[in-house]
Amino acid sequence: MKATPQQRPIPRMPRFVAHLRKFIIRGTLALIPIALPAFAIYLLYDFIDRRIVVLVDRTLGVNFPGLGIVLLLVVLYLVGLVASNIFGRRLLGSLEQLTEHIPVIGTIYRMGKQLSGTLMQTQDRNLFRRPVLIPYTNPSTWQIGFVTGSMREESSGEELYKVFVPTPPNPATGFVYVVKASIVRDPGWTVEEAIQCILSGGLIGPDRIL
Repeated sequence: MKATPQQRPIPRMPRFVAHLRKFIIRGTLALIPIALPAFAIYLLYDFIDRRIVVLVDRTLGVNFPGLGIVLLLVVLYLVGLVASNIFGRRLLGSLEQLTEHIPVIGTIYRMGKQLSGTLMQTQDRNLFRRPVLIPYTNPSTWQIGFVTGSMREESSGEELYKVFVPTPPNPATGFVYVVKASIVRDPGWTVEEAIQCILSGGLIGPDRIL
């Protein structure tokens, strides 16, 4: 009896290709937030080490091991200062508008900007203390949130958490819930792991929960 189309097994080669494609995409998404700053720092260091260090040596006669690293840190510090003032923000805004019109580079730039902006807010303001899981619609469904503060209910004396639940793929927006500490679950993730999971829409991130 001839098998119907529904009964035919999926060929092994297309399944293997789909498996490769799935994890290659995941690997690419996982590396983008790391590769962008690493590549930028590499280019900057290569430029400084090959040109600026030689220029300093010829002009001032100063050259010692690690001079390139020192100059790189100085440059990054100055860039941080410039990016923190009005002129720097306008310059970065103009760069963003120019970059968004380039198909592939614009997408990568936006992902890097979202990640760096979220991590910068987390570092400067301590917005996210720790990632947690709180129930969503029913006790067996969970959503990722970040504890931003705590309070105590006077009538019962029970501890309550203020939990910020981001909306993927932009973790800078979301909802704030006040939940009982007893129903909050600690997944055992770092803040960076939880943000990575949110940014990728769940494609990448931790593969275990405590």
